[in-house]
Amino acid sequence: MNEKSCTYRILEPGDIEAATSHRQFALDVLIGLSQKPKSLPSRYFYDEEGSRLFQRIMDLPEYYLTGCEFDILRWHKERILQWIAADSFNLVELGAGDGKKTRVLLEHFLSRGVDFRYIPVDICEEAVDGCINTLNGSLSGLEVSGLVSEYFEGLNWLSNLDGRRNMVLFLGSNIGNFRPGEAIEFLHQLWSALNDGDIVLIGFDLLKDMEMISRAYNDAEGVTAAFNLNLLKRMNRELGADFDVDRFSFYSAFNLRANAVESFLVSQKEQNVRIEDLNQTFTFHQWEPVQTEFSHKYRDEDIVNLAARTGFEIIGILKDPQEYFADAVWRVRKAHI
Repeated sequence: MNEKSCTYRILEPGDIEAATSHRQFALDVLIGLSQKPKSLPSRYFYDEEGSRLFQRIMDLPEYYLTGCEFDILRWHKERILQWIAADSFNLVELGAGDGKKTRVLLEHFLSRGVDFRYIPVDICEEAVDGCINTLNGSLSGLEVSGLVSEYFEGLNWLSNLDGRRNMVLFLGSNIGNFRPGEAIEFLHQLWSALNDGDIVLIGFDLLKDMEMISRAYNDAEGVTAAFNLNLLKRMNRELGADFDVDRFSFYSAFNLRANAVESFLVSQKEQNVRIEDLNQTFTFHQWEPVQTEFSHKYRDEDIVNLAARTGFEIIGILKDPQEYFADAVWRVRKAHI
């Protein structure tokens, strides 16, 4: 009688996460390239190379957003601390990146001797690990506890953990990448995931001279173009696509009706692209645009309306001296039964 070996494997969370992430990427590409007009989700910009390119973008002279928000945090760090008004709290950052701007607050809070825990939250384990390693080696006394999860899953877990108040950071102009309806949905989910009295600090790029805005997304060095084109390279590598990157060019313009910068990859000629993981071939006509990003710019009244429509109470709106950028500070308000 022949004996057959029988083995099994218990899937770890990392196994499931990797499979789910790849499947979602493929699905989102399929949906985006099947639409008319075509589009690709900007959240997939940030693979390892994309993240490196975005760090370069933030250092460009045309990209005013980073410097403006640095100024806001430096000048208002004590005011921000007073607004949290808690004996102990969690400082939670959604999509922490390299944590350079957040370091302004971390250093100040440590110098004040307050009891807080810094919690970077990101779906990417490498991003959380890199942020923690950087801070652990340079900020003595900092308590860091990262979460590798979707934003709202992580916040729901924290909100039921230990009764600590949360201050949630959503820095940069990330909220501007949502279309108006999507921004309301995101902010309402944020409100739902937090407890009454929790604080959020959200970055908003303000409406200003359109030429200045356009230059921030059309830098002279072409780094933003490379950042967008890298999305095609990522699909080649991860989804088995055969994009010829040299047959696409980057284009970005300010849409006056939408108050938003719209970015595209434009097919330079009629071409077919095969994506093996989708078992699909997509036709791109000459000069056909594929939208890659939507970057909304805000007026003060837009910020006020967003807070009112999603359950938040405005504590303050902090701006740099030129009023190019704003960090809005909102408090969660929930009806008590």
